[in-house]
Amino acid sequence: MLIDDVAISVEKFCVFLDGLFIEPSSLFLAEAYDALDPNGNITIKWDIISWTPDGYVAVVTMFNFQQYRHISAPGWTLGWTWAKKEVIWSMMGGQATDQGDCSRYKTSPPHCCKKTPSIVDLLPGTPYNQQIANCCKGGVINSWAQEPNNYASSFQLSVGAAGTSNKTVRPPKNFTLLAPGPGYTCGPAVVGKPSKFISADGRRVTQAMSEYSFLKLIVEMCTRHMCPIRVHWHVKLNYKDYWRVKVTITNFNYRMNYSQWNLVVQHPNFDNLTQIFSFNYKPLTPYSSINDTAMLWGVKFYNDFLNQAGPMGNVQSELLFRKDKSTFTFEKGWAFPRRVYFNGDNCVMPPPDAYPHLPNASS
Repeated sequence: MLIDDVAISVEKFCVFLDGLFIEPSSLFLAEAYDALDPNGNITIKWDIISWTPDGYVAVVTMFNFQQYRHISAPGWTLGWTWAKKEVIWSMMGGQATDQGDCSRYKTSPPHCCKKTPSIVDLLPGTPYNQQIANCCKGGVINSWAQEPNNYASSFQLSVGAAGTSNKTVRPPKNFTLLAPGPGYTCGPAVVGKPSKFISADGRRVTQAMSEYSFLKLIVEMCTRHMCPIRVHWHVKLNYKDYWRVKVTITNFNYRMNYSQWNLVVQHPNFDNLTQIFSFNYKPLTPYSSINDTAMLWGVKFYNDFLNQAGPMGNVQSELLFRKDKSTFTFEKGWAFPRRVYFNGDNCVMPPPDAYPHLPNASS
């Protein structure tokens, strides 16, 4: 029996509800706290692994500790301001986008002489002698929950005209991280515990000479524009003890696809999710006593890639829930989500009184 459905369109954001198009007027949001991921951040580690005659060699690693926000193509760009007159002699696993003015070096100019360098990741297929671990993914970093073994990105650089000991070296400042989607703000450098590095054969461990950590928090900006993504939450069947939902994500953008997409949905009945078809599922429980939020994403090599608009520009799944009268009822629109994110972007939801009202039992 068809009950009712609601369609939610996202991209900072517009909403479709039973065919009615609603657009938020002059809505601007800036928020660094996410109740569904209260500890989410990107941490940058700057590990000095050896000293050189005029500076040091460092490994810089970005860890994406966000549960469901990832950095998609064309990838990240990391920048900073040198504390003194440092230069980058060479790099592995990344490159500076602009060499700058190196005219004071008559022979063998450095890789970059800019006071404010901008670094990007190398592309897949980079020769092995230019790679290090966790590099060369085109700047793409997966989310912590979606791929817990692939949520970091690294590069190595040799810094000259710098300090040559822990007493004389100065960490960079004013870090910036540019990436598709939301922007990021960076906290100050904090001296941390030096990282340990395990050799490829797993038989030797080395330790960094010094480490600085930088915390980057997300900043959401919301503007008025069209909505290329629609999330359709279709209440399909209402049984005596169970109910079934069909979720469809449709891409209306003819010029963009989404690889390794994810969807986060908050609904009180997720604590009684019985079965899910053709999507991966992980509960998000930042508050351990509450299990009302789910992260959904595609099965690898099957539907983890959302094509451009067209016949193949959608992915879908069905979810089966068990009814629990103590925590959930169909009355007054409670069949529909309270909060939805697509790729970490927050959907602006309609007010509760605009939700369709459903019968509380099958007939």
